[in-house]
Amino acid sequence: MAIINRIAGFAEDMTAWRRHLHTNPELGLECHDTAAFVVERLREFGITQIETGIAKTGVVAVIEGQGDGPTIGLRADMDALPLEETSGVDHSSTRPGAMHACGHDGHTTMLLGAARYLAETRNFKGRVALIFQPCEEANPGGARLMVESGIMERYDIDQVYALHTMPGEDEGSFSTCPGPFMAAVDTFHIDITGQGGHGAFPHETRDPVVAAAGMVQAIQTIVSRNHYALEDLVVSVTQIHTGSAENIVPETAYVNGTIRSFNEDVRRMAHTRLTEVTAGQASSYGVSAELRIEDGYPAMVNHPAETEFAARVASEISGSEQVSTDRSREMGAEDFAFMLNARPGAYLLLGQGEGPMLHHPAFDFNDAVAPIGASYFARLVETAQPVGAKD
Repeated sequence: MAIINRIAGFAEDMTAWRRHLHTNPELGLECHDTAAFVVERLREFGITQIETGIAKTGVVAVIEGQGDGPTIGLRADMDALPLEETSGVDHSSTRPGAMHACGHDGHTTMLLGAARYLAETRNFKGRVALIFQPCEEANPGGARLMVESGIMERYDIDQVYALHTMPGEDEGSFSTCPGPFMAAVDTFHIDITGQGGHGAFPHETRDPVVAAAGMVQAIQTIVSRNHYALEDLVVSVTQIHTGSAENIVPETAYVNGTIRSFNEDVRRMAHTRLTEVTAGQASSYGVSAELRIEDGYPAMVNHPAETEFAARVASEISGSEQVSTDRSREMGAEDFAFMLNARPGAYLLLGQGEGPMLHHPAFDFNDAVAPIGASYFARLVETAQPVGAKD
């Protein structure tokens, strides 16, 4: 494994950074302390061109290389999840209701490690833009907000790359695929209003509980009967809230869920059928229903040439036998999609070995893979923009 020696030399520092971040998680756009920690480290590395406050707490820092050349963007997400941690590690979250259960503390650390090395060596042409992004885990998506703020144009970014840790896969392995990789995600909310009353006299009510149950059953037919089976689509009801006692028919009910897809026509069909099913079921049960569909992240699509390039760099770090470019696409979502819609680039997964899966309250990032990810980021820059190469 060809980890860059200099990066291996400060692996203990990276572990300390990562565990500090793990202990102090922040949610959504409110990554104030995390951003301040990142900026403090960047300034220690001698990086002076730093913009803060993008998408509220996002940071972009620029390292100038040797001579004129393009700008390559490297992105890390910073936000945590609204979970109570159960890992039991010494560096567990000290903030109730928040924990780094998706490895964003590790992502930030890996980009900081690459930043330290690149600021020391500057063995590349042009510039590298280090993008530290809040709010990957929730709408509106920090990547969307940072792109809409104009960072791609402002920093003249030509291409952009990101990594995500992946438990359950070989430590130090890389996997990806060209083309669609992560699904588009939308959220639906259904507010049902009936007429409440005594549970012993249901004939005097218009029961929103029965209506909600009927809607949930009918929603399942969108996937089973309304779309072509070879086109990926998931419609999952994930919440039903109603009622307060065993002898009361409630006045209202709430149904919530997620839609995952890759094809835009399939996505819109699901929205249309959900609208029709909601209205039809409401009418049949004599209740009213308000449906709201929130468009979330689009499908994340890796650019083929950049994916091949990123995999080649990953092979230099971990060996070709540890790099796969035929990974199956997944129904999870990732707001890096907005950056890949704005610029060519690629998104890779970095194996971190056995352990609890992402979004599990016992998850913890494997510090042993941080130098691998940092080396990958650094070599992306040095390989894409080598010193001495002609324009």
